[in-house]
Amino acid sequence: MISNKYLVRSLCATLISTAFLAPAQAGETELLQKIEKLAAELEAIKAELAATRQKTEVVEKKQEAISTEVARVAAAPATPAAAPITESQLDALRKTLQQTVISSYGEIGYNRPRNAASQTQTDVARAVIGVTHRFSEKTKMVAEFEWEHAIASKGDNGEAAVEQLYVEHELKPGLQAKAGLFLIPAGFLNTSHEPTSYYGVQRNFVETAIIPTTWREAGIGLSGTHENGFSWDAGLTTGFDLTKWDATSNDGRSSPLGAIHQEGQLAKSRDLSLHGAINWRGIPGVLLGGSAFSGKAGHGTSGFAANDARVTLWEMHGRYNPGKLDLTALYARGTISNTDALNLTFVGQPTPVPSSFAGWYLQGAYQVWKNEDYSLTPFIRYEQFNTAKSYAPVPQGLGVAAAEDEKVTTIGLSFKVGEGVVFKTDYQKFRLDSSRDRYNLGVGYSF
Repeated sequence: MISNKYLVRSLCATLISTAFLAPAQAGETELLQKIEKLAAELEAIKAELAATRQKTEVVEKKQEAISTEVARVAAAPATPAAAPITESQLDALRKTLQQTVISSYGEIGYNRPRNAASQTQTDVARAVIGVTHRFSEKTKMVAEFEWEHAIASKGDNGEAAVEQLYVEHELKPGLQAKAGLFLIPAGFLNTSHEPTSYYGVQRNFVETAIIPTTWREAGIGLSGTHENGFSWDAGLTTGFDLTKWDATSNDGRSSPLGAIHQEGQLAKSRDLSLHGAINWRGIPGVLLGGSAFSGKAGHGTSGFAANDARVTLWEMHGRYNPGKLDLTALYARGTISNTDALNLTFVGQPTPVPSSFAGWYLQGAYQVWKNEDYSLTPFIRYEQFNTAKSYAPVPQGLGVAAAEDEKVTTIGLSFKVGEGVVFKTDYQKFRLDSSRDRYNLGVGYSF
C-alpha cells in the first residue's frame, strides 16, 4: 500500500511541474484552476494523515493498557474457583432486594357534558404513593398515601389522606393476620382500584355510590387461602358515624355511606363493626364471591335520636375472564335501620337518611388487538342504582318520596401501553337525568 507520505511528495512534484512546466499555450485561468484543485487535494491528504496518526496513538495506548492488565493477572496468585451460589442464598438475596417496595398509581380525567359544554373540566383525580416494607419473610407493613384533585389546602377541593396503614403477619402458610387501617374486601374495586384494573375513565357508580370505594376502616382482620380455590376474609373494625349526616346537603344523596364514613380520622369506636368475605377461583378464569359488613352507627352519642341505628351492606359478584373476553356482574344492597326518629328531626330538609339503597351492573369487554407493546379493549357497561330506594315511615305529609332508579350505559375503549399505562375514552348515557350525559377522556398509570 502506498503511504500517505509518498502521496504528499508525489502531489507536490505534480503541483510544481504543472505550475512551471506547463505548455506556453495554456491559458492563465486554466492554470490557476489546476493549481487550486491540486492544493485542495493536498490539504485533504494532510488531514487524513493527521487523523491516521491520532488513531494510531489511541490504538497504541489501548494495547499498552491491555498488556499491563495481562501482566498483572499473570503475576497474581492463582485462586480456587468460586463455589456456586446455593438456592437458599439466592432466596436471601431476593428477599434483601425486595425488602422495601415503592408503588404508585394516578389518573387524570377530562369530562365534557354533552349539553353543557361550559361545564367541561379536567381534573387530576388522584395520585397515590405506596410503601411496602417486609421486616421478615412473615411480617410486612403496607402504607398508601393519596392526594386527590391536585391541591390539598384550605379553600381548595383537594384532599390528602392515608389510604392504608397496617401490619400483616403470616401465622402459617395460607393464614394471615393484620392490624391497622385497611381496605374492606367488598366488591371488585374497593381492594383493586388502580386505573389500569378497571374499564372506563370514571369508576362505576355502583362501586362508588353504594359501595363507597375506596372504603377503609381501622381494626384487625384475618384472611386465608385454600388449595380448593376458596379464600376468605373476616375482621372487627371501626364503622360509620351517623351523627355526621347532613340533611341540608346533597352528600347523602350522592353516596349514603360515603357521607358518614370515618376513614380512621378520630373515628368514634364505641360501636364496632364486623365484616366477612368469601371468594372462589376453583376454575381458571372464573371468580365468584360475596361480602357483608354490619355495625351500629350511633356510638351512644348524647341526645342523638338514632343510637340504635345499624348500617349493613352486602354484595355478590362474579367474573368470567378466560382470555380476551372479560364479563363481570355485581349486585350491592345497603340498609340503615332505626332512622324514623332521626328523620323526624330532619322534616323540611331535602336529604333525610334512607332506610335502603342498592345497585347492580353488568359489564362486558373484549380485547380486539394486542402486540408486544400495546392492546386495545372496547367495553360496554349497564348499571342501575338508587341511593334513596326507601325511607323509614314518618307521619303522612312529612316524609320525602323515594328516589327513582338511575340507569347508566357506558361505552368506551381502553388502550394500554404495556401493563402500566392506560389511555381511556368513553361516552355515558343517563336515562333518568339526561343533562348528565357526557364524553370522558383519561390517562392513568400504576406500578
